Amino acid sequence: MIAADIDCPVYDVDLYSDAVLCDPYPHYRALRELGPVIWLPQNALHALGRFEDVRAALRNPGLFSSAQGVAANDDVNEMSRGTTLASDAPLHDRLRAIIAAPLLPRALEEIGPQIRTEARRLVDDLVTRGAFDAVTDLAQQLPLTIVSKLVGLEDYGRGSMLRWASATFNVLGTMNERGCAGMTDVREMRTYLGGPAIRERLRPGSWGQRIFEAADRGEVEPERCPVLMRDYLGPSLDTTIFATANLILLFGKYPEQWELLREDPTLIANAINEALRLESPIRGFTRHLTADATVGGATILAGSRALLLYASANRDERKWQDPERFDIRRRASDHLGFGNGIHMCAGLHLARLEMTALLELLVEKVRRFELGEPVLAVNNVLRGLKSLPVRVS
Repeated sequence: MIAADIDCPVYDVDLYSDAVLCDPYPHYRALRELGPVIWLPQNALHALGRFEDVRAALRNPGLFSSAQGVAANDDVNEMSRGTTLASDAPLHDRLRAIIAAPLLPRALEEIGPQIRTEARRLVDDLVTRGAFDAVTDLAQQLPLTIVSKLVGLEDYGRGSMLRWASATFNVLGTMNERGCAGMTDVREMRTYLGGPAIRERLRPGSWGQRIFEAADRGEVEPERCPVLMRDYLGPSLDTTIFATANLILLFGKYPEQWELLREDPTLIANAINEALRLESPIRGFTRHLTADATVGGATILAGSRALLLYASANRDERKWQDPERFDIRRRASDHLGFGNGIHMCAGLHLARLEMTALLELLVEKVRRFELGEPVLAVNNVLRGLKSLPVRVS
């Protein structure tokens, strides 16, 4: 890690501590007010928290590189090099083309009816019950019933997917207690997906099977197949689950916005974007500087590592008017909740499809959400809920 430039403001707070993870937004605001580039001595990172700066960095992978990893610790950066997440062009483009193929809009048209059918069954059941958990009973169900089948994991792998996905994001932070504990689950996942029998365990025609078929055609090295399998866990699970539960939380807190959506369902796409902006499931990843960089007049030295805070950028007062207000009429399609540039989340179209299917049915059947006490799922990189009791009427 490179030390801070002498002119760089310092924020002496651990951004991966429990206190910050449970209430991050005052800290993000403080970072934005301090300047365009902040030094975090407790994390040995520079931090970028303003919208224009974060977006520009994401769009400049030659300078803000992912090839040395995107975690906030050296161990995971070393072990993850050469993955889709931790690579630059041309390797990144070649790997992403393989995993993204079934996630493109045209490909998803084939599974759209299946997702909408499952969504209708789910919503009908939950509305009949009247009370349920918006995380475990609602948000988790489409990923675990539909997506796990599409990926092709058999029962053991499917039952472990949530745990593996959470651990994958925990180790992308610092090696605090959560990061260290997550390494055990990550090693288990790597062993399972890298085992000699994994291909035989995959459902024929599944996304996982397609990866191995790409290797048969010489499009990717066979040893990369287990690595590419792992790329489906994050985009198809935790990020979508958290985003879906956050929608329910926000509509419960702001019933006038739910009434507005019920009156005008054409605002569903707006509502999804606004929720992703206000409660970004991914807090941010790091990048490695390949040369000296000037950001807002501040210099970051070559070899430094910068934390790009998507969740802070999405509440930047310089970009958004009244940024902490939930307003589904806001045009927030350029939010950074899915990232930006070549590393924009590969599963964004799938996530939108799932959330749209659920909202289209909920606006028909639910007049209001009465919220119980939400429980936060504390994770080094993700922000979302572990539980959200809700009653509908």
